[in-house]
Amino acid sequence: MEKLLKTAMVAVLITTSLGACAQNGNHDKYEQSKTFKEMNEQKANGSEHKLDTATFGAGCFWCTEAQFQQLKGVEKVESGYIGGHVENPTYKQVCTGTTGHAEVTNIYFDPTVISYDELLAAFWVAHDPTQLNRQGNDVGTQYRSSIFFHNAEQRQKAEDYKRKLNEEKAYDKDVVTTLEPYTIFYKAEDYHQNYYNQNSNEGYCQFVVKPKLDKFKKVFGDKLKK
Repeated sequence: MEKLLKTAMVAVLITTSLGACAQNGNHDKYEQSKTFKEMNEQKANGSEHKLDTATFGAGCFWCTEAQFQQLKGVEKVESGYIGGHVENPTYKQVCTGTTGHAEVTNIYFDPTVISYDELLAAFWVAHDPTQLNRQGNDVGTQYRSSIFFHNAEQRQKAEDYKRKLNEEKAYDKDVVTTLEPYTIFYKAEDYHQNYYNQNSNEGYCQFVVKPKLDKFKKVFGDKLKK
């Protein structure tokens, strides 16, 4: 916990300096997420601000989804696969580690409420970015620590943040998170969506997801939804 709090403190300082498992089912291929477009169209018809998207890989997407769902300004979190060479992959295929995909979450957020910098701060705390292809007992390239940037600004912010974390020695080892361009996002099967909230009593959720979620909440208490 001490290490986690130290990292969170460094994250806050850096944010300021920067400016602020398997069943098969149908899932969709997204060049630009349909959900993102639909949600922005709905907002455009009202008075709300348009959304932006952040895409993170931080181990099993059940954990990442549950964590980022807690943050104020995050409208929706969607689990899926990206970065591989197989079209329309299934969860079973991705789990073999041979498709090249990472398990990721698309995080749709209101930038007037929470910034990309703040989401980066949450990303670094949400997992161990010093392990490239492993988080706990989840091992393989599909669990790689990764940021999939949507534009040059996101790439620059991620690069600067990673460099500063290493300069500040926020972790005992260097941060090895990969920075990769956002390409084709394949939405994961329906049963993966909102997984923790629908399966919180299952063993993996109790022994893996819940402890990570509890630590995340302690660090970001003032940023959580009521």
